[in-house]
Amino acid sequence: MKNRALAESIINQIGGKDNIISLVHCATRLRFVLKDESLADADTLKKQNGIITVVQSGGQFQVVIGNNVADVFNDIMQLTNLNDKNNEQASSKQKTGLFSKLIDLVSGIFIPVLVVLVAGGILKGLLSVLLISNIVQENTSTYQFLFAISDAPLYYLPIILGFSAVKKFGGNPYVGMAIGGALIHPTIASMMPAGEFSLSTELFSIPIELIPYASSVFPIILAAWFYSLLERIFNKIMHDSFKKFIAPLLGIIITVPLTFAVIGPLVTYVSNLIADGIIFVYGLNSIIASMILAAIWQVMVIFGIHWGLVPFALNNLAVYQEDFMLPVLFPAVFAQVGAVLAVMLRAKDKQFKALASSSVLSGIFGVTEPAIYGVNLPLKRPFIIGCLCAVVGGGIVGYYHSVIYSFSFINIFSFLQLIPKTGINEQFYAVVIGCVLSFTLALIVTYLFGIPKDKSILQDANSENENTDNAHANNTSQHSHAQASTNATTIFSPLTGNILPLSEVNDPTFAGELMGKGIAIEPTVGQALAPDDGEVVSLFRTKHAIGLQTQSGAEILIHIGIDTVKLDGQHFQSHVQAGDKVKKGDLLVSFDIEAIKKAGFAMTTPIIITNTDNYQDIFCMTEQSNIESGDALLALIANKE
Repeated sequence: MKNRALAESIINQIGGKDNIISLVHCATRLRFVLKDESLADADTLKKQNGIITVVQSGGQFQVVIGNNVADVFNDIMQLTNLNDKNNEQASSKQKTGLFSKLIDLVSGIFIPVLVVLVAGGILKGLLSVLLISNIVQENTSTYQFLFAISDAPLYYLPIILGFSAVKKFGGNPYVGMAIGGALIHPTIASMMPAGEFSLSTELFSIPIELIPYASSVFPIILAAWFYSLLERIFNKIMHDSFKKFIAPLLGIIITVPLTFAVIGPLVTYVSNLIADGIIFVYGLNSIIASMILAAIWQVMVIFGIHWGLVPFALNNLAVYQEDFMLPVLFPAVFAQVGAVLAVMLRAKDKQFKALASSSVLSGIFGVTEPAIYGVNLPLKRPFIIGCLCAVVGGGIVGYYHSVIYSFSFINIFSFLQLIPKTGINEQFYAVVIGCVLSFTLALIVTYLFGIPKDKSILQDANSENENTDNAHANNTSQHSHAQASTNATTIFSPLTGNILPLSEVNDPTFAGELMGKGIAIEPTVGQALAPDDGEVVSLFRTKHAIGLQTQSGAEILIHIGIDTVKLDGQHFQSHVQAGDKVKKGDLLVSFDIEAIKKAGFAMTTPIIITNTDNYQDIFCMTEQSNIESGDALLALIANKE
């Protein structure tokens, strides 16, 4: 339910479902193509709990979620009915630059495919370990079964890409699978003499240069585009009663022979030239080339343009059965992990330390976005140090010309994919040593120089809060006058009820102040009133939570009850809408306390200042255990300029 609430909030903040042209997701990001990006509120999304950051790049509005991105994606797809729209056709009509279209095309085709390729790659690595350890022998049926399972995603890549590419181009994706299947059909493959890589033959007297298409990348993508173009033409000129069947029939009859005769040989020739060109550039100075790639990789990740490397890595694997680019990325990934580990070791703020520690774990398993966006990039120095330290490991990898034998997201398991059938070699050790050096250097340099001494994370926020609380308890009279200070703001109670500290709320998100500081109230009257003059900036569809921005700049979340989103709006009635201007004391939401309790939900209502970072201190202004709506509740002490 938390993912669904987050999905609803994202939809609202990007301009509503009608502003969405298309949506895909990768390991950590929702990648929207929007009709009008100016309608999206990136700043509000960045502050929302559950969102790491927002990146606008390559014609995409990217919301970085983290490991639960797939769950949020599924909820958004259900809420917006995007599955029922021809989003890809709409996306192709969007006016964006050529580079943006290219990045959107590559990410849209390859993101859904990579999960199965990575799974197969890791299994290939494990199989190499089993062979080296003599646990499995190459001439046994066990090996054959395991090899078939691990090799299938790459061998049948034309079928998988056929589905993904035709879907991206707006056609029937199952026809794309059929076209890919025709390219690698056993009958076609058996025509090729053993040991040969081409065969001159004919189809209806049309000369064809038959080449192997197993594991190929670019021929099926161009064939998918051509078929999708034909399908759109046929759908326009044919009658509705038979175009559903005749359009795919004619599309296949035209596309498959044309692919064998022209598209396949031509694209394969060009892709081989590209692969040879990359190898040539790499061969000029593999050390410098690897150092540059290792240094800029995480910068490419930030802007989402790293997907442009994927087709070329896959093409190298198809042409040469190995790739030299992916091993260079190992030091780039683990250098950022080393930097975030240093931050974790130095941080005394418990909340930030917890964020850093979870980012270390995610980074080890190949997801570096939490480390980059949550820790290293906001602190700046750790990110820069990580990029520079990656250069050292990249140079070592380049010097030994290390290669990988299957596709992978870089993670702790990917080391297995560096092992050839013949056993561990110096190229494998070069990647390991490069990673260890980059990781260690980033750890040491970041620990010593990566965090400025004035950063708040070096202070124990909890002990400071305890001291502040004691000071508040002993100086209540000073607090009562805080609102008179030129740098203090008073927030009045939206509820009548009993006051509780956030630490006693039965929800770790609120109790841990992950969304901001504030207070909680156990309401005795079923009305939530405006705590100050301002504007309603968000109102959840389920009416259990409302966001306000006061004229003084305070951003307030009133979350009525715990887990009450599950009631789906039952027992709640809203009296305002998002965008409404309100005055202090205006009725926002009314709710039936007894009915909600009978449904099994606690009525504890957190009142959160979501832009806590804008204030030096936030504290409760009363020592009483109960409060009336309209009474002074919180004092917000502005940061000193």
